[in-house]
Amino acid sequence: MPQFEYVVRNQSGKKQSGKIKGSSKREVYEQLREKKLGILELKEIPETVLTRDITFGKPLKLKDFVMYLRQFATLIKAGVTIVDATKILASQVDAKGLKQALQNIEEDLRSGQPLSVAYQKHPKLFNKLFINMVKAGESTGQLDEALDSMADYYEKQLRLRQKIQAAMMYPVAVGILSILVVTFLLVKVVPTFVKMFADLHQDLPTITKVIIHSSNWMKSYWWSIFVLYAVLHVALLLIKNNKNSKYYLDYAILKLPIIGSLFRQSVIARLTRTLSSLLSSGVPILEAMPLVEDVVENEVVGRALQKSRTSLKMGQALSEPLKEHWVFPPLVSQMISVGEETGSLDHMLIKVSEFYESEVEYTSDRLKALIEPVMIIFLTSIVGVIVLAIIIPLFKLYNSF
Repeated sequence: MPQFEYVVRNQSGKKQSGKIKGSSKREVYEQLREKKLGILELKEIPETVLTRDITFGKPLKLKDFVMYLRQFATLIKAGVTIVDATKILASQVDAKGLKQALQNIEEDLRSGQPLSVAYQKHPKLFNKLFINMVKAGESTGQLDEALDSMADYYEKQLRLRQKIQAAMMYPVAVGILSILVVTFLLVKVVPTFVKMFADLHQDLPTITKVIIHSSNWMKSYWWSIFVLYAVLHVALLLIKNNKNSKYYLDYAILKLPIIGSLFRQSVIARLTRTLSSLLSSGVPILEAMPLVEDVVENEVVGRALQKSRTSLKMGQALSEPLKEHWVFPPLVSQMISVGEETGSLDHMLIKVSEFYESEVEYTSDRLKALIEPVMIIFLTSIVGVIVLAIIIPLFKLYNSF
């Protein structure tokens, strides 16, 4: 939360100075006035590493953002002014980051700044796509429609994300469970049999030797699992922050069987819906393309869109470069081509997005149905190998008597 330095005069006429925290200068001003202090000077202290609030994860969840947009659009349609609607929502929202931002936005609006300019001061919460849509709504006098459209858009994105997360949740959960079970067996169960096997003075099967060596290694270096996780996490962050390495990562993901198809459908659905929303709001296509490239968050598709943007600048069709790229099925380029010829590109893009959104739902359900038995077999196989490695020597001992 921002910190302010003040100089005031108390009721006795004496000057006082100090520091106070507040979400905005206006809020701090009102706090000091309520204490019946005469404000002589009030200024915000520049933020530093030591004074900055620490946040973990994303500053605003997509679900909270969708709810804010829907409520904001409803208030504007009901005839509430933008300033009053912002003030109402600032007092109601639960997300701390959004609450502080709305209080600052209210102050900017009261000073005469446009809503889109006020949003620009909070890039971590409001991306370029959203700000451009708001700006288009302000220029056409249809801000309520723009907000409603963006609420629909982000609701669709939220639903797609939840579908993909649900499809990937099961294998991740089973994978973590597999690691825990194997670690427990190797660290706690297998060592109890090691001394017994040593007393047998007989040659052990290869599989048993491997499990015993694995158990000894795990007891000594169990902490390496956490180190490996940390290394992989850092490596993934470095890859994502480098466009060239992220291109190869995205390429590999899109080429995976079934999972690649799911991500490919999701990216196409997001791309077409985003471009349609921008075009229908009056944003020129050349201005819309860079925004779409940021939204898709896929370097392979992003580079394909860059070629399409170059094609547009040269006076050629948007669909031509897409026809030659393996990511886009013929349906996409054909529908875009028809939209360009008939002048209804935004309408055609919506149709494409709706088709691929339904495909994401179907593929995610199919993936969950396929992964469940595969992961169960995987987990039981790992446990079965460890149990088998213990039982085989015991059977040999039993047969020797």
